[in-house]
Amino acid sequence: MTLKPILLGIGLATASAFGAAAETWRLAVTDVQGMERLQLEWGPFKEALEAATGDTFEFFPVNSRTAAAEALRGETVDFVISGPAEYVVINTLTNATPLIGLGRPDYHCTIVVRADSGINTPQDLVGRSVAFGDIGSTSNMLCPMQLLADYGIDPVNDIAATHTSRNIAFEALKSGDIDAIGMNAGTFIGVRNDETELAYGFFRMIARSGDLPNDMIMVGAHVPQEAAFAVRDAILDNKTQIIAGITAHEENEKYVGMDLVAIEDNAYDYVRSMYANAGYPQFDNFIGE
Repeated sequence: MTLKPILLGIGLATASAFGAAAETWRLAVTDVQGMERLQLEWGPFKEALEAATGDTFEFFPVNSRTAAAEALRGETVDFVISGPAEYVVINTLTNATPLIGLGRPDYHCTIVVRADSGINTPQDLVGRSVAFGDIGSTSNMLCPMQLLADYGIDPVNDIAATHTSRNIAFEALKSGDIDAIGMNAGTFIGVRNDETELAYGFFRMIARSGDLPNDMIMVGAHVPQEAAFAVRDAILDNKTQIIAGITAHEENEKYVGMDLVAIEDNAYDYVRSMYANAGYPQFDNFIGE
């Protein structure tokens, strides 16, 4: 006779843990195009997220950062995984806010020169050529430009800036065709370690930034705050499983060793400074798109 009340109590406890009713949310990832890649690279994360929240998450493919912003503004997507540079623009365009920070280990940038170049400080780069990575990249363009600005160098007017691929930039630096590279510090270490024919000290880092603001899961302005916070809290309460889902695919290797943290908009003010020093102070356009 007591079985039904006991089962009802269990059901109510479960419903309370996940909220009064399960929701269905739409989820986009700005740097992954196509449903097949989303399912392959982020499927384990989605499964862990659904288990943690009790909600359903449906992938919403986007083919550009602009498309992600438009989907948020049109309320056809609810949560977006993105990087710091993308967030600053999306926030301006849609009022989406960061919910969970994806704390990437060793996420910072550096300025690299040849050790025999005679260039010892960032100030020595005035009037010289510096290569950066993809236009709009947080760690391969905006951060290195901000790093120069932190040393009193105008990255727009005081240097000859170019944008090229990492491999081309390294070949140009090795041959002396450019004077420096501004790039993600972890990527530099990986490339340097692959240059087995060169002495370890062939390159030199002459400046390095502090840790960059996190990648994040952002939430659309149309999502009720209570629902957004319920998702946030479920992620933080189950972070071990969520992290395992994110890092399950090799394409997300950059997140190995990560942490998940609650985060707010003011954490990205430094990225806004990067945009301004790179000559884009309005934060309302995706650079290079």
